[in-house]
Amino acid sequence: MFDTLLFQLAFLIFIGLFSQWIAWRFRMPAIVIMSVAGLIIGPFTGLVEPSETFGPIFQTVISLAVAVILFEGSLSLDFREIRDFKRSILRISTVGAAIAWIAGTVAAHYVAGLSWPVAFVIGGLFVVTGPTVILPLLRQAKLKERPAAVLKWEGIVVDPFGALLALFAYQVVLGVYQLEGGTSLSVFFISALLAALLGGVVGYLMGQAFERGIIPEFLKSSMLLAMVLIVFSLSDAIMHETGLLAVTVMGLVMGNMRLSSHHELLHFKENISVLLISTVFIMLTASLTTDTLLQILDWRMFFFVLAMLFIVRPLSIWLATINTSLTWQERTLIGWIAPRGIVALTVSGYFATALQDVGFQSAELLTALTLALVFATVISHGFSIEWLAKKLGLQASNKEGIIIIGASPFTSQLAASIQKNGFEVLLMDRNWEDLAEARQMGVHTEAGDILSEHTEFHVDLTPYNQLIAATSHDAYNVLVCADFVPSLGRQHIYQTAVHEADPKHYSPKFGGQILIGEGADIHMLNELIAEGASLKQTNITEIYTIDDYKKENPNVQIIYGITERKEIVFHANDAYEKIKDEPHLVVGLIK
Repeated sequence: MFDTLLFQLAFLIFIGLFSQWIAWRFRMPAIVIMSVAGLIIGPFTGLVEPSETFGPIFQTVISLAVAVILFEGSLSLDFREIRDFKRSILRISTVGAAIAWIAGTVAAHYVAGLSWPVAFVIGGLFVVTGPTVILPLLRQAKLKERPAAVLKWEGIVVDPFGALLALFAYQVVLGVYQLEGGTSLSVFFISALLAALLGGVVGYLMGQAFERGIIPEFLKSSMLLAMVLIVFSLSDAIMHETGLLAVTVMGLVMGNMRLSSHHELLHFKENISVLLISTVFIMLTASLTTDTLLQILDWRMFFFVLAMLFIVRPLSIWLATINTSLTWQERTLIGWIAPRGIVALTVSGYFATALQDVGFQSAELLTALTLALVFATVISHGFSIEWLAKKLGLQASNKEGIIIIGASPFTSQLAASIQKNGFEVLLMDRNWEDLAEARQMGVHTEAGDILSEHTEFHVDLTPYNQLIAATSHDAYNVLVCADFVPSLGRQHIYQTAVHEADPKHYSPKFGGQILIGEGADIHMLNELIAEGASLKQTNITEIYTIDDYKKENPNVQIIYGITERKEIVFHANDAYEKIKDEPHLVVGLIK
């Protein structure tokens, strides 16, 4: 029963997502947890053997998953995001990749002991980083906007180019040594051009079909997923590994068409991507053999990894970013962070077999070499990115952050109180004048619409993981909450009580949690402020309990509490019980 394909697939999916949960729960790098989990259930215990269970479709399943992951990543790339530092991205993706290719080739030959042809091929492949490893790290590290954007763009854009560079190097090797199986370089470039053209045309046509209503809403995500797989398969049939380029271009085109359904598609693809990254990484690590793992212990592997970490990567980034807008701190961080992942593992397996088939026996080390680099970079970069970002001043914040939407006397006092207690706060309102009171209190403010494109691309929202919608327009509050639910989670989103209509008229699936409770709408709270009420904080102890506090202040409106673990808990739904059970400090509106 337990060795069936059905059970093993379900088990791999569960282990992958459980690893993601463990990483989230204990604030650890997800890729590291997935790597360890895959090794435990695979070569260490033999619970699963995915390569044998899946048989001939093993590589096919992984290739299709990688295609969807790359498309999802490129769909999130908007050129407006990098308008101020696009030169840096371009230089890293071209000059930096070329330097990394040359330096990686030299290291593979002189340090790892590979022959020049094999080193030439693998040097091209190792320029990749990839969304499968970069995106989980960025979610964990909370970097500032610019270094995070550079790493994200590099990981997604360079991924297909790394595979193409390795393919180009392979064709050059076959041509130079006049071996069978080679194609002319003109055929290679034409194939790559056709793949990019196919991805671009299909992406444009799909975008037009979406905007003109040719495809109904309930079919959009499913149809798009099917087209990604078709485009990848067609391109790969033209020439192996060009499918990655096709789906990346397809995503880039659609991501920059300003589609009205872009956010819905992106959220669907993000969910699919998390599932695929988790499952595929577990599948790959669980499929490793003990022989391959033992090969990693070779001293040549150790020194090759050190050369890639401390020489090749920093050298390529520092040289490529000369005379760009990046600061030395950003260049240092980007020059260190370059974890390899699924694409490197899958593509190196293909070239290891192909090179051995034409007589290059040193290619048998490619899988172990790639594995050593993947594990080393995933572990070292996974555990160091937060520490290094903090040391270089590139971490947005390691504290909880709260966005408050709607300026008023109540929200100004609330923002000042939260900021006073050591939390990041941003108070936003569409009217600059309404923010005057908050500015006088020293609160961080921003004039603009939280739902506008200007905010999306010019206001750094990275430090904030909670949101309170407290404008005087209930429908707008609901709209803001609905927009941020996919990214923040409903448990971190609040809105003031509805005052213009019966609360039952709003479906709970759209809005956020009701701050304080029903009846405490923004008008009532502002009226209390006008009558002399103010936000006051009180220490809660075992002697002076929250029940004593409420008896002493029978008309208090409890707004939030801070636990002994320095967590902020807003009074909504059953949050009062947490404030009561973990006493430390409570903030209430008292006349």
